[in-house]
Amino acid sequence: MRYAPGMIASLLLCLTAADRPNVVLFLVDDLGWADVSFNNPDTFYETPRLQELAGRSAVFTNAYAANPVCSPTRFSVMTGRWPSRADATNYFSGKREEAFAPAPLNNRMPLEETTLAELLKDAGYRTAFLGKWHLGPTEEFGPLAQGFDVNVGGHHAGHPKSYFSPYKNPHLDDGPEGEHLTERLTVEAEKLVADFAASGDPFFVDLSFYTVHTPLQAPKDLVEKYRRKAESLGRAVAKRGEFPDGLFDRVEQNFVPPPKPDGQPRPRRTVQSHPTYAAMVETMDTAVGRVVDALEAAGELDDTLIVFTSDNGGLSTSEGWPTSNLPLNGGKGWLYEGGVREPFLIFRAGLTGGGTVDTPVCTIDILPTVCEAAGVAVPDDVDGVSLLPLLRGEDIAGRDLYWHYPHYANQGGFPGGAIRRGDWKLLERYEDGRVHLYNLAEDVGETSDVAGDHPDRVAEMRGRLHEWYEEVDAKFLRPKDGRTPWSP
Repeated sequence: MRYAPGMIASLLLCLTAADRPNVVLFLVDDLGWADVSFNNPDTFYETPRLQELAGRSAVFTNAYAANPVCSPTRFSVMTGRWPSRADATNYFSGKREEAFAPAPLNNRMPLEETTLAELLKDAGYRTAFLGKWHLGPTEEFGPLAQGFDVNVGGHHAGHPKSYFSPYKNPHLDDGPEGEHLTERLTVEAEKLVADFAASGDPFFVDLSFYTVHTPLQAPKDLVEKYRRKAESLGRAVAKRGEFPDGLFDRVEQNFVPPPKPDGQPRPRRTVQSHPTYAAMVETMDTAVGRVVDALEAAGELDDTLIVFTSDNGGLSTSEGWPTSNLPLNGGKGWLYEGGVREPFLIFRAGLTGGGTVDTPVCTIDILPTVCEAAGVAVPDDVDGVSLLPLLRGEDIAGRDLYWHYPHYANQGGFPGGAIRRGDWKLLERYEDGRVHLYNLAEDVGETSDVAGDHPDRVAEMRGRLHEWYEEVDAKFLRPKDGRTPWSP
């Protein structure tokens, strides 16, 4: 639903400029939970600027993407709603089949959805989007149609053709040959911060990095830096197509029937040592730091709410196998923790200061959090909740978190659903209805399925998950070649 301008104006009458903070959202593509030093002090990658920001922020230790792949999570960020409500349950337009056909997929964020950008724009904010959009197949569904005044590089594609100019991006002019995409988006973001700050209006800048998504490309000097670092640490650098022991293990997929005749488990990276991926992480970290510096130089940092997160877990089981998510299991495309648990922090001067928050939160919470900070009313159909009480040391009402992925992931993940309640997480497989139960407080790696030991808990959590399916009108696998999948 959309609020009338007069209603927005009345809601803002009592707010001063300081009560209406600027908003900067950093959304990194495919960044894993263990890729950043504020979650993983032993990470191979170097993220000093994020570490510095984390020291002044609230770091959420149990933060989740709404889906194990990109487009659905981006939908949740923009709308504050479960992607299943719009059948936006896979990356746009993923239609992979295995034993069964996937659920129907709506490959666009409907224009009827009220976005965070629209809410802030109606409240007098200037709005800009930079980077990866991937929320619709045509220009009709692009950032400029969804509340943004400025669009730098956002279109239908889920990854760049190249991280070096010429970019062949319809919304980003090519720079000098060899210019790096992350550097270019950073420069554009710095300019926007300066221009918006000079206007005197509050602003919303959404820098949705294309990095660290494939293709795996980075400046040669940084790649060489991390090649030398891996060598100095005695860490092997795997050759393409090779999965040596000590650098990889295997993760069971258990499809029904197996998608390949040999039914072999899928390789999973267990050691971070990929020089190009490490260089891509560093370019992202540098970019975040430079935008924070631009806010400070403009005198706006203390009046800015900053949110940093990722759209799904790191690539540990496919597409170059560039990172390890350990101790978490799985990665992008999987409902295990490695596919959905994300780096997540919020900065707000005077409200955050380097503490951690253990309460489970989700990307559906970004919209209501920003709206409360900006004094903007939240639409009634939003599923998320504001996290500002947690920043003030208060509690929020206990709730379950849900996932619904009725698709075959390119990365090996199985079609399924999940529910987290407290320390417990239940996974349900959509091919045959098998369930798994894990206690994340004792087994964050989801290595010990205890469903058989807790039948009452399984029944209760599974019953609630099925009720949620009905609430969001969830769709499921469809028959194929005479085979009929399980359905709730």
